[in-house]
Amino acid sequence: MRVVTTAQPRQAVDLDVQPSPLALLLLGREADPRSERGVECPGDLPSPSDPDLVERARAAKEKLGDKVFVLGHHYQRDEVIQFADVTGDSFKLARDAANKPEAEYIVFCGVHFMAESADILTSDDQKVVLPDLAAGCSMADMATAEQVAECWDVLTDAGVAESVVPVSYMNSSADIKAFTGKHGGTICTSSNAKRALDWAYEQGEKVLFLPDQHLGRNTAVRDMGMSLDDCVLYNPHKPNGGLTVEELRNARMILWRGHCSVHGRFSLESVEDVRARIPGVRVLVHPECKYEVVAAADEVGSTEYIIKALDAAPAGSKWAIGTELNLVRRLANAHPDKEIVFLDKTVCFCSTMNRIDLPHLVWTLESLAAGNLVNRIEVDRETESFAKLALERMLALP
Repeated sequence: MRVVTTAQPRQAVDLDVQPSPLALLLLGREADPRSERGVECPGDLPSPSDPDLVERARAAKEKLGDKVFVLGHHYQRDEVIQFADVTGDSFKLARDAANKPEAEYIVFCGVHFMAESADILTSDDQKVVLPDLAAGCSMADMATAEQVAECWDVLTDAGVAESVVPVSYMNSSADIKAFTGKHGGTICTSSNAKRALDWAYEQGEKVLFLPDQHLGRNTAVRDMGMSLDDCVLYNPHKPNGGLTVEELRNARMILWRGHCSVHGRFSLESVEDVRARIPGVRVLVHPECKYEVVAAADEVGSTEYIIKALDAAPAGSKWAIGTELNLVRRLANAHPDKEIVFLDKTVCFCSTMNRIDLPHLVWTLESLAAGNLVNRIEVDRETESFAKLALERMLALP
């Protein structure tokens, strides 16, 4: 269970965070049976916020001083990133927060599961704040505690649960991390997924991989030499996950039917199109992309890998990047000597990540500076205990 302390934004910053049917789809609470490509994203982000907000954010942050530590995920928009004390992927940021014990407030400019992870890893004296509580993650919301518990019952009835080790991606809720810890499993990131799976297969014969099917499949087949037939897809919306007892017994990888709505939109046609448009281009994609996209790419790697690869790339090289557009644009601006383009021709930002905008950040910082704690993310003790156990197993990986 997650406990959230909430307050309403000040009237001076007019914000509407009421969920619409589209928002429910983005958050994984509804399904689009026709597609796994997520939400179509025509157009662009709104124009930059009022410059007065920049000065207000600076003033509030300066007033708070060392009491506040602002974390900025790579996918955040530039107007927010400029106020981050550190930037990085979700796990790096959570660890950075844990290494800053003097900061009373950890303002996480990311999404909900990231703030939960920071709360799990930081001390009881520190308070983790998410500027907009509607900043969720469609992938993380595709696996609920109730659904995963039901899945475990299915595995038990099939007589395979004792040989199954759960491995959950960092992009999961605290509840799922706690389930993983309680059942002897570990957490992984997109950087260490193979190491986590190697460890898991030393503990048991099968893996239940949550919640991103694509990272699990790509790691098993591309990095570990399994076949696609070794993998089965568990659909929580179908009886018994849509699988027979025989399929569960024969499988080595039981993949949860979850995906990232941004990375899932890249297609094989995207790769073929960019190669036709830009001769000599190298395609670099995140492992959350579909298997056929990863198979057709030149390089595959985590967000940190993508950043380092482009930093090291020679001048004049051409790159098509399959990851969130804010990061791709930031990398293109940082490397004017290289041609860096977004893999898909249609613009697609992470809609929930971009809910953390400058108005929300200003409201958060000004509230904290005035002594008002808002939007605190707090994981209950039992959930935190088991989730931390799963995270510690990951940290102990060779």
